[in-house]
Amino acid sequence: MAENEKPIGVFDSGVGGISTLGALKRELPGEHFRYYGDTKNAPYGTKSTEEVIACVRRVVDHLTEADIKALVIACNTASGAAAATLRAELTIPVIAMEPALKPAEEAWQGGQILVMATPLTLKQEKFLGLMDRFGAHAVPLPCPGLMELVEREDEAGARHYLETLFSRWDLEKVDAVVLGCTHYVFLKPVIRDMLPERIRITDGNAGTARQLRRVLSARGLLRTGADGSVRMETSGEAERILPVMERLYRKALDIV
Repeated sequence: MAENEKPIGVFDSGVGGISTLGALKRELPGEHFRYYGDTKNAPYGTKSTEEVIACVRRVVDHLTEADIKALVIACNTASGAAAATLRAELTIPVIAMEPALKPAEEAWQGGQILVMATPLTLKQEKFLGLMDRFGAHAVPLPCPGLMELVEREDEAGARHYLETLFSRWDLEKVDAVVLGCTHYVFLKPVIRDMLPERIRITDGNAGTARQLRRVLSARGLLRTGADGSVRMETSGEAERILPVMERLYRKALDIV
């Protein structure tokens, strides 16, 4: 098989990375994508860095067996924990994510920037470095348990969680909210309804998709066909989880 015809591996701790997959598919409709949700081992965000790396290695071993041409870590927690390790170990390009703090800071209007993320993401060296560069007005906002509500498609529970979360803040003093977990992107419409219209909501999906295009183009790996495909897998209960993934994928194609 020609190198550019090979699939692109995409993974997350569960279904959250499907929001990234939707952005990748919009940006690169002709590519073949193979998505893996490590649902059996979710959540990553409350594990230690060592535990996350161990989980990631198992997933990547599975995806590389499919002869992928590039790897997208569609998970902020896994990106912070394992991206450097994977880049040292793999010969294919590895595209990682980070909370979209830079665009929020660049559009700063004098208020706070709330960065919603998992507890582990907010502790990682990668995020702390991001804060050093672009976090002058940022407030880290750990959201333990929110990812699991998305996994269960519990919109009512997520809405209650978010109402409680935002009730602690004077939203008149907030400029932007950064969605620092791919799961949270599925809650973007709910969050948009809760916040004043002037508050920006940013996430890293579109930037990740553009970076994948740049890397594939630079290496001559872009697929020229228009008939791309998506295949989804899970380490969890396939009969229960794959239908959830399919529903969320259809949603993801419409979330901008």
